[in-house]
Amino acid sequence: MKSKLIGALVTFGLIGGLCSFVYALTTNKVVIGYNINYEPDQPIPFSHKLHAGEMQINCKYCHAGVDISRHSPVPSLNICMNCHLNILPKNDKQTEVFTAMSDKYNNDEPVEWEKVHLLPDFVKFPHAYHIRSLEEKRNASANAVELADESNGYKAHVCQTCHGQVQEMDVVYQWSSLSMGWCVNCHRKPEHNAPVNCGTCHY
Repeated sequence: MKSKLIGALVTFGLIGGLCSFVYALTTNKVVIGYNINYEPDQPIPFSHKLHAGEMQINCKYCHAGVDISRHSPVPSLNICMNCHLNILPKNDKQTEVFTAMSDKYNNDEPVEWEKVHLLPDFVKFPHAYHIRSLEEKRNASANAVELADESNGYKAHVCQTCHGQVQEMDVVYQWSSLSMGWCVNCHRKPEHNAPVNCGTCHY
């Protein structure tokens, strides 16, 4: 009898502890092993502050297809060279970078960019759905005319929701935890009306 009681208490304790742990994770009260502020060195320096901020180049020009693809495409060199074939370097540093880009482009070699935003393999995040859904909501706001104008570059899009103020970053880093709790809290917002069942991201 005593052993059964101890076994029941241990079982309830484990179940209760597991439930508490899952609750803490899904409400972002516990953040374990995430890569906030992860900022890897890139093979070629690229400033989003210059391109997306000062130049206000539309996010979807370089990340072409992000609104129709599951993954956000990494720009190929031919996209870079659309502009840089016609831009002359202004100093020694730019000359070095432009030369490195041109050499790879002329030799048909890809730039091996380092991945910044990391998700486990068992988490599915379709960029296209999030981009389209958030753009529809933003374009329906009071600033619909301004935000719908593609000439407004990054302003017309919603990358900052997950990636932070990319247009202010010289070197892109992981701004948010991208934890389950962080994502679920966003899905729970009434204005998003997004599902929160496990199969939404784990399938």
